[in-house]
Amino acid sequence: MAVGVCGHGDPLTPRLSGPWRLLLLGDGSPTRHLQSLTGRPVQVDVIAMEADHQTDAEAPPEVEELDRPLVRRQVWLRCGDQTLAWAESWWNQQQAEQHLQERNQPIWTSLTANRAELYREVDGLALVDAPWLEQGFQRSGPYWSRHYRFFRGGRELTVIREVFSPLLEHWLGPPNT
Repeated sequence: MAVGVCGHGDPLTPRLSGPWRLLLLGDGSPTRHLQSLTGRPVQVDVIAMEADHQTDAEAPPEVEELDRPLVRRQVWLRCGDQTLAWAESWWNQQQAEQHLQERNQPIWTSLTANRAELYREVDGLALVDAPWLEQGFQRSGPYWSRHYRFFRGGRELTVIREVFSPLLEHWLGPPNT
């Protein structure tokens, strides 16, 4: 799925416009950002949440740091009738059972329900393209993507990959300066 991958020091990163940099490299909640941008609540459409016995070769390498057995969750994020992001996350099964009891709830809402401390580390950006993303977004790619980890108590809690729709240009402007 990845067309090109870049890290924080990659020459592509400074070419991102300020609003896209904030979305992709910031440590805020993307579901809260989507809700703020659109003025509409984010609906989480769960595609799958199942055991991940053999992690896909295209998964972020940080997934290997999670304790087994793993659960993989995939969702579309929508505001009204607009599909604005696709996301997948990998969890240790016990952590998933503890933190994802309400599957249609945004992860950020689940993890911060008890005001628990979290640390987010963005591990990489990518431009991705895939026919199923084009069908889901109803826009051609490539699409900006990021993957990151949440830490709690110094330990990896989950690895998340998000892919963002070009529809966000309506609010953020073009991604490149």
